[in-house]
Amino acid sequence: MTNDSAKLTEYVTFTSAGQLFGLPIERVQDVFKPTNITRVPLAGSEIAGVLNLRGRIVTAIHLSARLDLEHRGHAAATKDYAPMAIGLEYEAESFGLLVDFVGEVLKLTEADREPNPINLDRKLARVSSGVFRLDGQLLVVLDVGRVLDLGAEAAAA
Repeated sequence: MTNDSAKLTEYVTFTSAGQLFGLPIERVQDVFKPTNITRVPLAGSEIAGVLNLRGRIVTAIHLSARLDLEHRGHAAATKDYAPMAIGLEYEAESFGLLVDFVGEVLKLTEADREPNPINLDRKLARVSSGVFRLDGQLLVVLDVGRVLDLGAEAAAA
């Protein structure tokens, strides 16, 4: 089976605002429970702050705020809610995407990956590199570059 369409890719799955997402495992540096986040003055609402992770300064980003997704009355609305973070490197900087839950690592066939459906929310379509249909759920594969390209928004802060 040397066919490219049969190629398996591992995805770290997680949810944010009730939506299932995936990132190729080779893009993920760490999965951790963030602590001691220091707020950054004048930063946009999607920037939770910065934290020290084993000697590295990590910019923590609320994924749901970054994607302008509404929380839909799930665990994030409770006081016992404790987010998890997906650690990533992008353009020589360290980032932690704050998400609601980290799921399992799934091995998925690239042949099953579909382009973004025409009816996919525009906010998701602009950061997605495709989708997988899994047992009644849509797994949105995030493009790290598009999610972390804070561009003019960060420059304005």
